[in-house]
Formats: sequence, structure tokens, C-alpha cells
Amino acid sequence: MRWNKQYKKGKWSYLNDERESSRYHKIVDYIKTYATTNPSILDLGAGEAVLNQRLDKNEYKTFFNVDFSSASIDIAKTKKLENSVNLVADIHTYTPDETFDVIVFNEAFYYVHNDLKQDVLDRFIGKLNSEGILIVSIYKEGTDCWELINNSSKIQQLNFEKVATDRESTYWKVGVYKKV
Repeated sequence: MRWNKQYKKGKWSYLNDERESSRYHKIVDYIKTYATTNPSILDLGAGEAVLNQRLDKNEYKTFFNVDFSSASIDIAKTKKLENSVNLVADIHTYTPDETFDVIVFNEAFYYVHNDLKQDVLDRFIGKLNSEGILIVSIYKEGTDCWELINNSSKIQQLNFEKVATDRESTYWKVGVYKKV
């Protein structure tokens, strides 16, 4: 699988770079601002657990790092992050047994096949606790993503920001939504 080859070759190591920190900072800010205290978190597209590392172990109850790449999850496991679970799963078919206070589509939603986007979005909204929030981070425009998310009758937007870097062409859009 290409993801495993890319992780093993270090192609994704840039996710730990300073340039990426602005979007991770925004996700963490949204968690601290809008989530319940000590939340349970599901990070879809977690890669090497970079987001998990940016939160202190006392800032969450449990943290589930989920990624399609077994190589990235193997790296996440070596970090031995407390109160964390690392799981290889395909978000097209994965349905967690638990419900969560926070679910993050971390640079993952635009990889969902177009004909399955609505199903995947609805499935994970259904896995939010009653006061749960959904955070979506998408590099640049995320064709066919924001319209679908913003038109969902199951969530309401709380905040949405463009997160820029020192490069004009490098930015993310990050939104946070509550379950309705």
C-alpha cells in the first residue's frame, strides 16, 4: 500500500514541522474552547499521532488515533502516549464501538470516495456524544467537502477559519461543528 511505503520512507515526517503547527494549534484551540472538559477524542487520519502529542495527557480522557496506514500507527505506538489507543482502520468502513466528545477529520475527509462522503460523515456524526463536536481540517479548498459538511442538518457550525502559513499557497481551512 502506498501509504505504508510513504511513511516508511519518511515522506510524511514533515507533519511534525513548524509549518504544520499552525493548523494543529487551531485544532487544539477548538478542542479547548468548544469540547467538554477532559474529552474523549477520535482522530481520523491521525498518522503518527501528531495531534495527540500536542495535548497534555491530562487534557483528555482517552485519545483514539486511527489511520489507514499500519506504518503510521506503528510509529504512533512507539510514542507510548498515555490514555491513547492506536488503531489501523479504513474510515470508509470503520465504525467505532464508543461514542466521543470530539471527532477530528484530520486531513482525511477529502480522501473519502465521493460516493461515500455523506455516509461517512453521517456515521461519525452519529458517534458524537450529545454535546460532542466535530472538527474538520482540510488542506486548501477540499473540493466537494465543505459544501457537504456545511449543508448537513445534523451539525451546526461554531467556528471556521483559514489557517495560513508563511507560504501564500500553503493554508488549511478548519471548522468546528456541534451536533444538533
